[in-house]
Amino acid sequence: MSMIADAGATRFDRILSRTPVLGSLSRAIGQDVTILYYLLAIVVTALVLAIKTFGLAALVMTYLALVPLMFVFFISITWP
Repeated sequence: MSMIADAGATRFDRILSRTPVLGSLSRAIGQDVTILYYLLAIVVTALVLAIKTFGLAALVMTYLALVPLMFVFFISITWP
């Protein structure tokens, strides 16, 4: 990365680009947006396999992990 590319980047963008897994994914999504559909298919497949293997416990753990995301979503849509 050059200094010109870092000039307009926020602090979060710089941290995200230096994270090993998330940085490569964010750069790939920046180049080709259709990767999001592949990632969504992978996540749904992994969730289905986890539910098939572990049953209700996998579903409950998934919903438990999504609770903070829903709080952020609700706060963001009601923010003035």
